[in-house]
Amino acid sequence: MNDRQAGAARGGAVAAVDLGATSGRVVLGRMAPGRLDVEVVHRFPNQPVRTADGLHWNTLELYRSVLEGLRKAVAAEPALLSIGIDSWAIDYGLLRATGHGDRMTSTPYHYRDPRTSRGVGAVHQLVEPKALYGVNGLQFLPFNSLYQLAVDQAEGVLDDATTMLLVPDLIAYWLTGAKRAERTNASTTGLLDIVAGGWNTALIDRLGFPRGLFPQLVSPGEVIGQLTVAVADEIGAARPIGVVAVGSHDTASAVVAVPMLTPGAAYICSGTWSLVGVELDQPVLTEESRIANFTNERGVDGRIRYLRNVMGMWLVNECASAWQRSGSRIDLDQLVAAAENADRWAVFDVDDPTLLPAGDMPARITALLAAAGLHEPDHAETVRSILASLAVAYAQALDDAERLSGQPVRVVNLVGGGSQNALLCRLIADRSGRPVLAGPVEATAIGNILVQARRAGLADGELEDLRCRVASALPPVEYSPHVRSCSR
Repeated sequence: MNDRQAGAARGGAVAAVDLGATSGRVVLGRMAPGRLDVEVVHRFPNQPVRTADGLHWNTLELYRSVLEGLRKAVAAEPALLSIGIDSWAIDYGLLRATGHGDRMTSTPYHYRDPRTSRGVGAVHQLVEPKALYGVNGLQFLPFNSLYQLAVDQAEGVLDDATTMLLVPDLIAYWLTGAKRAERTNASTTGLLDIVAGGWNTALIDRLGFPRGLFPQLVSPGEVIGQLTVAVADEIGAARPIGVVAVGSHDTASAVVAVPMLTPGAAYICSGTWSLVGVELDQPVLTEESRIANFTNERGVDGRIRYLRNVMGMWLVNECASAWQRSGSRIDLDQLVAAAENADRWAVFDVDDPTLLPAGDMPARITALLAAAGLHEPDHAETVRSILASLAVAYAQALDDAERLSGQPVRVVNLVGGGSQNALLCRLIADRSGRPVLAGPVEATAIGNILVQARRAGLADGELEDLRCRVASALPPVEYSPHVRSCSR
C-alpha cells in the first residue's frame, strides 16, 4: 500500500477558508472511505468600509477572522492535513518590497467602488474589446482587474517593486510568506492567456503594466507553502501545516462540488452573484460569444467554466438591509414565504447597471418595476419580482450557453445559498423548462475540501469521481418544471 492509499484508508481532515462577498467561513472537511462530513467551525461577516478615497474590503479584519477560524479548526482536528483558501474574484492587494519585507500599500478596493469605471476607457484605447476577448475570453464587466489596474497605473502606484495578489493569494501570503497567483482566479484578471494558461506578457506590455507585478502561477492541488512559525503558534498548530492551492476563485471551487452526473448538465452557483453556465474542455472565443457577454474562466483540472455573471441574492439582501434600516423587522424566510403568495409582481432587468452599487436598492427596484407597470409594491411583491426576474435571467443564460457552446443543457444543478430557496428553484425549473437539482448549499467549501483531499490521498480520480462522492453524501433535491418555456 502506497502513502496515498494509506491516507485514503485511514481518513483525515482539511480546512477550507471560504470568503464570500458578504460573509466568510472556515469549514472542516473530514473524509474517509464512504464518508464526507462538512462542519462550519467559524462564520464571520465581511463588511466593506467606506473611507475618504472610496469603498474598500476590510482585509485585515478578514485575516483576523481567518486566524480565529483556523484556531478552532486545529483545536477540533490537531492532525489537520492542510488549508485551502478561496474567495470572490477580481479584487487585489498591492505589496511593495522594502528593506524589511513586503508591505501592503493600501487596503484593497471593493469592485463596487465607482473608480473602476475610469480604467475602462484607458484599456480600450490601447486594446479594443474584440481583441481583448480573443486572448482573455472574459465577459466585459467594468470592474475587471485589468481596468482597476489601469486606474492604479494612472495614479502612479505600480512599479517593478510592487506585486499584485488577489484576495485569496494575499491571505495565503500572510499565512505562509509565499507570493503566488492561483490560476483559476488569475484567469478573472483579464491578463491570463485563456488558452495557454500563463500570464499574457504581450498584453501586459501593451497595457504598460510592470511584468514584476504578476507572481508565479500555481494550479489547484499544488502546495503554496507551509504556515510560518508565527502563524502556527498563533493558531495552536503543533506541527507544520501546508497551504494548498485550490480553485481559489470561489466559483471554481463550487463547480468542483456541483454533482453533475449526467451529460447535458449546467450549473448555477447562487450567492451574492449568480454564475450560470456549463463546463467545457476548450474556451469559446467567437464574436457571437463576446457580444452575448459570456466569459471563459479556467477551472480545476484545466476545465473551462463557460458562464455569464448574473446578479444574485445581492438584490434581496440589499433590500432587506434597507428595510431594516428604515425600521422594518425583516425575517428572510418569512419574506420569501409571503412572496410565494404575492398576487402582484413584474419582471425587470436584474443586470441593470443602476443595481450594481450599494445603496437604496428598494427605490431602484421600485423604479424599474414602475417602468414595467407595477406601482408601489410591498416587500413581498418586491421579493417575488426579484426572484421571478432572476429566473428569467437564468433561463436566458442557460439557453445562450447551450446555443453558443453547442453543448445541450438538459438539467440544471443549482448550488450555493439560492439552492435553499424553494420558490426560486421552482421558478427556474418552470421558466427554463428543465429540471433543477438543488444543493449542496456549501458547494464552494466542499469543492475546496475535495481538491485538498485529493492532494492528501483522501480521494482519488477525476472531477466526475469527486462529484459522485458529493451526490452520494449530499443528494440534491429535484424540482420538475410545470410550465415549459415557450422558447424551448
